Amino acid sequence: MGLVRGERLEFYNPPFCRHRVHSASGRLVKFILEYWYLIVAAVASGGMLLWPSLQRGVGGAKLSPSEAVMLINREKAVLIDVSEPGEFAAAHAAGSKNVPIGGLEASPALPKNKALPLVVLCPTGARASRAVAILRKLGYENSRALAGGVAAWREANLPIEKSA
Repeated sequence: MGLVRGERLEFYNPPFCRHRVHSASGRLVKFILEYWYLIVAAVASGGMLLWPSLQRGVGGAKLSPSEAVMLINREKAVLIDVSEPGEFAAAHAAGSKNVPIGGLEASPALPKNKALPLVVLCPTGARASRAVAILRKLGYENSRALAGGVAAWREANLPIEKSA
């Protein structure tokens, strides 16, 4: 095929664009603007992966009822129930000591040996995490909360007592 007289030969050259980005920081900004949804998904999934380790750092690792029983049998751990006296009377784990969370810092019921493992529980497990933080400040570094509290203890078919 030949050129016909008066016909122009064109080559593909994209026209100059003002938004063409040459610097590395400019390319990064352009990437972020174009693919923001991927970045949000990556940050969200990373947050979900980190959440359990962040929770352990705040209140310590939570024990399952079976792990608590093994700790009691192997290391003579003490069960500390931080629920109020009325809740404790209604239902508590067999062999647990009642030390309400409000009087935790001045309680004589806590063991003198601060190296002894403590398993802290309450009816649902919510107060137990706060109690573990208080106990660690008091020097009981080997204290851990029972995940799910007395409800989880009951679901695991472990002995429950009621006070008169």
